[in-house]
Amino acid sequence: MGNLLTREGDAHGAADNAAPSNAAASTTPFPMHDWGAEWRQLQMRRRHADDASFWDKRAPTFGTKDAPNPYVDRFLELAHVLPDESVLDMGCGTGALSVPLGAAGHRVIAADFSRGMLDVLQQELARHGVSSVEPLRMSWEDDWAAHGIGENAVDVCVASRSIAVADLERALLRLTDTTRRRVCVTLSTGASPRTDERALAAAGFEGMVWRDYLYAFNILTAHGFKPEVSYIESERYDTFATFDEAFEKYADMVRTADVALVATQADIERGIERMRAWLADQLVENEHAGEIDSHGETQGALRLREPRTISWAFIAWEK
Repeated sequence: MGNLLTREGDAHGAADNAAPSNAAASTTPFPMHDWGAEWRQLQMRRRHADDASFWDKRAPTFGTKDAPNPYVDRFLELAHVLPDESVLDMGCGTGALSVPLGAAGHRVIAADFSRGMLDVLQQELARHGVSSVEPLRMSWEDDWAAHGIGENAVDVCVASRSIAVADLERALLRLTDTTRRRVCVTLSTGASPRTDERALAAAGFEGMVWRDYLYAFNILTAHGFKPEVSYIESERYDTFATFDEAFEKYADMVRTADVALVATQADIERGIERMRAWLADQLVENEHAGEIDSHGETQGALRLREPRTISWAFIAWEK
């Protein structure tokens, strides 16, 4: 494996290899690390991505809602979709991007493998009076051409927080083949968005995360593209009915984090016990207990002292 599971600030790539020390060696091609192959090996060891049935169940609480969404606003600002351009929104979910793009007059193909997500999307489109978005049930692994999505099918491809695939290289190149002009994706800069990195630090695993976006960046540069990178931060406000509920959720975060690939089960359980004191200090009374949150769920009696911040890398490249 490479060096992307590191202490903070230590990530580096093949450029650290020493230069040839003699003239004969200088004719040897510079060694290139195969980031696509490493990603495929990594995914074989990680927990499997959630299937369509999981997302079908989550769809009812995954609506776009009317509240302003700073993440969506920033993504669309960075995407620079031009007037009248067509868009493929791959892994569209309930339409966080597709609905505003359609409302702005763009023809959008909104693709997702979850029927439940697409059903909610249809409701959102009807509620907003948007008719230029075409929902399409299609996965990353499907034959896109069989669904009518061939080469140069649209002007812009977007994939927002949706690239949970076994073969990242193939996914990025499929998006590139499908677009006529530009591709925009977001990937996590640290741990899974389901994991609070503060909990990992409290458990003794600070900085021990694979940085998915670096794989994407390195794969793209190896294929000759010049990806641009920006960062979008979003906040999550978790609430809990009791301390025990919070502890079980946070213990599960640590057990399912990528540190499980390199730490023993005994080390993980000891780390979870160290985390207990941190969590007890972080939980405070939730002044909005009983109110409905942005996902339509009732808030619990306890909340974290500070919301957890998730950082996303926005990566875009021109064809």
